[in-house]
Amino acid sequence: MKTNLAEFIRSTPEGREADSILRSCVHCGFCTATCPTYQLLGDELDSPRGRIYLMKEVLEGNEVTAKTQMHLDRCLTCRACETTCPSGVQYGRLVDIGRNIVDQHVSRPLSQSIMRTALRFVLPRPALFKPLLKIGQSVRPLLPAALKKKIPTLVESYIEWPAPRHARKMLVLDGCVQPSLAPDINPATARVLDRLGVSLIRAEAAGCCGAVTFHLNKQHEALDYMRRNIDAWWPHVEAGIEAVVITASGCGTMVKEYGHLLARDPKYTEKAAKISSLSKDISEIVFAEREKLEEVLGTPLAPSPSPLAPASTATPRVAFHSPCSLQHGLQIRGMVEALLVSAGFELTMVPDSHLCCGSAGTYSILQPELSQRLLKNKVAALESGEPALLATANIGCLTHIQSGTALQVRHWINILDERLS
Repeated sequence: MKTNLAEFIRSTPEGREADSILRSCVHCGFCTATCPTYQLLGDELDSPRGRIYLMKEVLEGNEVTAKTQMHLDRCLTCRACETTCPSGVQYGRLVDIGRNIVDQHVSRPLSQSIMRTALRFVLPRPALFKPLLKIGQSVRPLLPAALKKKIPTLVESYIEWPAPRHARKMLVLDGCVQPSLAPDINPATARVLDRLGVSLIRAEAAGCCGAVTFHLNKQHEALDYMRRNIDAWWPHVEAGIEAVVITASGCGTMVKEYGHLLARDPKYTEKAAKISSLSKDISEIVFAEREKLEEVLGTPLAPSPSPLAPASTATPRVAFHSPCSLQHGLQIRGMVEALLVSAGFELTMVPDSHLCCGSAGTYSILQPELSQRLLKNKVAALESGEPALLATANIGCLTHIQSGTALQVRHWINILDERLS
């Protein structure tokens, strides 16, 4: 694609990156076939190709309107288009640049500004989020049905964390909302890794990965969250930890970007790149240890696991929802499915498994109508194989899908932890 960027952006690092991405797009339209919003709305401007055109117009100095902002807001940033694109267009990076510029030119209605500020202020801070969640759970029975569904019920959790006892050590990202919404995920991860000969440790000063703030277009503020995490993790990196383990694939996608996003900060350039290289989704860690897992299970792993392979024991049928951040952001496909099948579970077929569930960080709050339509389609697909249980790999997807189904939704690592117990 030919470009002629405006003077205000042309010579900046963001401009050079955007120009390179725009030039790689050949407008073939393959992306429209896998774009969730285009599938729902049928509007070219709600497809990656259409949004690329809008961003090109903005970057070339043409008028920026609220309509442009609306179409960019409707994007889930699911990055399914990146998986489909034959030209390797880095759409996710481009839309971050485009949204940031559009927000500088178009003011939002007061109600939107207040909502986005509240999300940015509360969600990354567990000290605020946790008590507010408990208040919501306490009054949940009194709330209207639509609001009640958005507040998860209070559940008892098994949070025993094994003491470090192995020479091999890995660091875990605690995260922001996950410890309150599902406090059993990281302890289950620690127990699974402990059985595989790895001690999982925490850095108390670390917190939110920065994704919520970054995708709400407060990118410089998000960089501060990233620097804080790097500072908290660095002593452990110097002590020789093998990996930074991420149990929410949405966070994992962001931490993988630390090296890129902090590349121009001389104090953090090398450290951020190192953190990104050490960042691993928990599925990658367990999959790499699958021979040890076979020993722990006491049964051989399936030689070539298939999502439709028969269960080896009388275990529930499970439908696995692969989050967009896992399959499109991190480009990890088939690992969780192989591990669950190898552990004796029967996985059901999930139609259109590449499509987003509608969670997408704060999208379910900021774009409720589209989000609910996507959720309805996703739940229908997950339930079509008549599973007894739904599994996923991201806290946002877990809570969002749970709001639309009577079936239990769990993180796959919890299921594996119970299988190993």
